[in-house]
Amino acid sequence: MSVLVITGTGTEVGKTVVTAAVAATAVAAGRSVAVLKAAQTGVRPDEPGDAQEVARLAGAVATAELARYPDPLAPATAARRAGRTPVRPAEVAEAAAELATEYDLVLVEGAGGLLVRFDAAGGTLADAAGLLGAPVLVVASAGLGTLNTTELTARELAARGLELAGVVIGSWPDSPDLASRCNLADLPEVSGAPLLGALPAGAASLPPADFLTAAPSWLAPRLDGVWDAAEFARREAP
Repeated sequence: MSVLVITGTGTEVGKTVVTAAVAATAVAAGRSVAVLKAAQTGVRPDEPGDAQEVARLAGAVATAELARYPDPLAPATAARRAGRTPVRPAEVAEAAAELATEYDLVLVEGAGGLLVRFDAAGGTLADAAGLLGAPVLVVASAGLGTLNTTELTARELAARGLELAGVVIGSWPDSPDLASRCNLADLPEVSGAPLLGALPAGAASLPPADFLTAAPSWLAPRLDGVWDAAEFARREAP
C-alpha cells in the first residue's frame, strides 16, 4: 500500500500514537513515510499538533497539516465557529496523492471517528478514503463498548466498498479486565478483519528512542512489525 488512512472508533482511542507506531515501524523497514493530518482541532497555532507528535515519536517522517482550528470540536463545527474555510475530502485526497509521489507510505490521520464531518456538506474521512481508493486502519479501544463501535465502523466501510485493513488496539492495559481479554477474539469476528496490533498503555510517554525500538513488536507483519496476534491472544486469553 502507498496510502493508508487511519481512523478511530471515536476520540481518545490512541489513534495518533498508533499512527506514530505505524510510521516508526515502516521507517525501520526502510520505507520513506509522510504523515498527513487532515484537520487539526483544539490546538493553538503555536502548539504542536498530532502530526508533530507523530514526528516526535517516529523520527524521520515528513508531516503535513491541511487546516487547524482552535476549538476542540469536529472539524466542520470548529471551522464554522472560527469563520474559516473547512477542509473538504477532495483536498485531503489530493494532498495524500501528491505526497504518495514522493514517499513510499503516506499515513492519513483523521479526526475522531470515520464519519466525523469535515464540512457543511457532510464530507468525511470515509469520502477521502473512497477518492483515494486506500485501505483504512481502524484504531479501537480495548474494553467494554469497543465491539459495538468497531462493528459499526466496519459496516460503514463495507457499505462504501472500502477495504478495512485491520484493527489495532490503541492502548492495551497493564492489567486487562475480562472484557478486554475476551475482545481479542471478538474484535476480528465483529469487524471481519484481522487484529493487527496492540499498543501498551502509556506508549506515547516512552522516550522516542525506546518508542522506535519497541514499535515493531506492537504491530503485525502486514504493518511491517513482528507482533503475533495468535500468541498475544493465547497469552492474554481469559
